Amino acid sequence: MSFSKAVDLLRLARLATSFNGISLSEIEAEFGCVRRTAQRMTQALEQVFPDTEDHVDGEGIKRWRVPRRRVGEFFAPQADEVAALELALSTLQRDGLGREAGQLRSLRSKIDLLMPDRGRARVEADEEALLEAMGHAARPGPQPASDPQVDAAIADALKGPFVLKIRYRGRRDETARDRWIEPYGLLLGARRYLVGRDRDRTDGHMRHFRVEDIEQAEATADWFAREDGFDFDAYANRAFGVFQDEREFGEVVWKFSPDAAPHAARYRFHPGQTSQTGEDGALTVRFEACGWLEMCWHLYAWGDQVEVLAPPELAEMVRDHRRSDFPGLP
Repeated sequence: MSFSKAVDLLRLARLATSFNGISLSEIEAEFGCVRRTAQRMTQALEQVFPDTEDHVDGEGIKRWRVPRRRVGEFFAPQADEVAALELALSTLQRDGLGREAGQLRSLRSKIDLLMPDRGRARVEADEEALLEAMGHAARPGPQPASDPQVDAAIADALKGPFVLKIRYRGRRDETARDRWIEPYGLLLGARRYLVGRDRDRTDGHMRHFRVEDIEQAEATADWFAREDGFDFDAYANRAFGVFQDEREFGEVVWKFSPDAAPHAARYRFHPGQTSQTGEDGALTVRFEACGWLEMCWHLYAWGDQVEVLAPPELAEMVRDHRRSDFPGLP
């Protein structure tokens, strides 16, 4: 058997460990082969893995399944995969998602337990070297504060979904007060915001609550039905950052100077942006969003190397703050 065929066979064995196993049609689609080749692959699978089971499912389709214990040793985690897990854990911790970081840490421990002994020392050594080399991937700077009790309550409420009772002081409140929120998700940025509907408000609008300003939180037993068709990603993309104001929503156009254009071209300022390079080398970026203040914070870092073409209100906000003495670009 050639090396490439051996690799394909192991790949097939991994796919066949799923609960339903794998069919000939799925093998054809996965490997881009014809039916006869798919049949030969199942024959090889049965020869190499004698415990392979075949059965006909409820739709009359024959499927092959390999017990996971037979192939697990062939697919021990690689050092770069474990290192990526560690980086993800650090990112969650940095962003104030301590509960999720703890769950990922628990997953990492389970992976260690399942890893074959003979390969564990090598993987751990390679992982350490990778993490040391990737140390620059850690992002310094301010991080949002985190309260484990509040984070746990939010996570429980989102999973329900259950109404979340919070003690919260808004910017217009003299003191903190209790609120009952129907939570829809979290916006992560320089600060974290819980997005949800306040049951005391009758307008049905989504509101943002600063997680760091939630003094207490409790997931109640009061289940609620989320709005049908609500797309949280689409909702989040209406803003440049995390703040939303429908009065500000509209087309945004920025023009970066020819000197800054190559640097700006490597940025994605908004998921829905379009870009065009002019004859002079300047880069024009367009997207639709709101959140002028957060745009100002970002635009300031570009000094006089960017011009706001739209909206005029944003152009006026940054007009007197475009500096020419910044030694570098963001």
